[in-house]
Amino acid sequence: MRPTTTTATMEASASWMMWGGLNSGVVLSLIAVLWTVAWQNLQHLQLHHFFKRHVGRHARRFAALLDPYLSVTVAEYDGGGRMRRAEAYEEVKAYLAEATTRDARHLRAEGAKDADRLVLSMVDGEEVADVLLPEEAGDAAGGTVFWWAYSRPPPGQQQDRRWGGFGGGGGDQENHRFYRLFFLDRHRDAVLNAYLPRVRRQGRAVMVRNRRRKLSTNISTTQFTDGGFMRSSWTHVPFEHPKTFATLAMDPAKKKEIVDDLDTFKNGKNYYAQIGKAWKRGYLLHGPPGTGKSAMIAAMANHLDYDVYDIELTSVHSNTELRKLFIETTSKSIIVIEDIDCSLDLTGARTKKTDAVVDDKPTKPDGDGRKADTSSKVTLSGLLNFIDGLWSACGGERIIVFTTNHLAKLDPALIRRGRMDKHIEMSYCRAPAFQFLARTYLGVEKHELFDTVGALLQEVDMTPADVAENLTPKSADDDADSCLRELVAALQKAKEDKANGRGNDQQQPEEQDGGAVVVAQD
Repeated sequence: MRPTTTTATMEASASWMMWGGLNSGVVLSLIAVLWTVAWQNLQHLQLHHFFKRHVGRHARRFAALLDPYLSVTVAEYDGGGRMRRAEAYEEVKAYLAEATTRDARHLRAEGAKDADRLVLSMVDGEEVADVLLPEEAGDAAGGTVFWWAYSRPPPGQQQDRRWGGFGGGGGDQENHRFYRLFFLDRHRDAVLNAYLPRVRRQGRAVMVRNRRRKLSTNISTTQFTDGGFMRSSWTHVPFEHPKTFATLAMDPAKKKEIVDDLDTFKNGKNYYAQIGKAWKRGYLLHGPPGTGKSAMIAAMANHLDYDVYDIELTSVHSNTELRKLFIETTSKSIIVIEDIDCSLDLTGARTKKTDAVVDDKPTKPDGDGRKADTSSKVTLSGLLNFIDGLWSACGGERIIVFTTNHLAKLDPALIRRGRMDKHIEMSYCRAPAFQFLARTYLGVEKHELFDTVGALLQEVDMTPADVAENLTPKSADDDADSCLRELVAALQKAKEDKANGRGNDQQQPEEQDGGAVVVAQD
């Protein structure tokens, strides 16, 4: 029996639909494969970046119609690191403190050089206006710019605060601080080429005028301010030591030699650049205790108008920490390491300590209960690099001073010329230094006991600090005669002890306001 026409048609239609569905699946699969290959090639061409830039360019143009202001941001630290505060930031801060704080509603006050004045600066979130000079803006009306102070926490700190505050973790990290300047596009050249250079110049002048000299030591501190946490490797107090070269007892010729050397260094910026050396100089003060080494440092600082950084070397745990301390010092400063022979094992022998000795050192637990190593791991190599390595040229106009009571204990590599450029021996008191002390402490130029004291000082070694102590009036009844007789008695007793073989077993007092007989060597 033959199939009917209708049945044949239905079978043909079913066959066609099957082949059509199969072809559609193949086509779709082929299209998917081709799209995948094409998309991968388009990614290599980075066309999406092109479209992103194109859209972003139009978005910025549209935004400029709504907000015509441009901005320049001055960050507290240069670059990505946080090793050294940017000079531009400090200059802008000083300029704004002088020029625009009258318009700010909330201010931060700090002590000034004048004890009765305060140095004011903007707190975070404040915005103040300033004006462009007519000659800067190119028209008689000048122009207006705006400064905004702000800070933001470092990456990760926001998360730390969400999960529990400021303890441990990253909650006590120092905030990043900025000043942002807003100005109109038509003032771009005026701001960049005239206004900002003027801000920096005036800021430097304000910094010099308000500068308070500091005595700093390497105690790390973390303080909370309106801008968040501030961390520093140094803690400072105002430097107010009264000692000057005018009141320092020493041979006048040697005093002049040292003062001339300091003045030459202070004015030698171009010379040091010409000869290709870092603008720094090393001084080694050596001599018995009480001969005026600390007084000499104070006199140097007052003469140069420099800050003083006093490093306690035994508190420095590594060479890296020592380098960081140096980087955080400022120019126009004296970096001091006193009694360096007692600070670390820096002798010529360079002996190595055994593990047993190291293990016997006490340790203290750190924040998570583990014992922290509190011993100093500063090496001689690290100290040498601190003095004249590559990092020593970071900044300029610095003086490095070492003091020691025992010169022979120091490694020759540490005190060679180029590191300790000038060696100054602080010796015992002799007749010229005594006469200066008598004039300073007692107000007498001549006295019948002067010759006696001078002769005894030739036979007996007495430090300027001991001589000054004997010349100091102890009561209202003391006068020049009684003080000089007391000094003669002390010298005669010292002479008798020396003749009987009994040396001065007493510990010499630390450097006070006494002077020194100085032997300077270049």
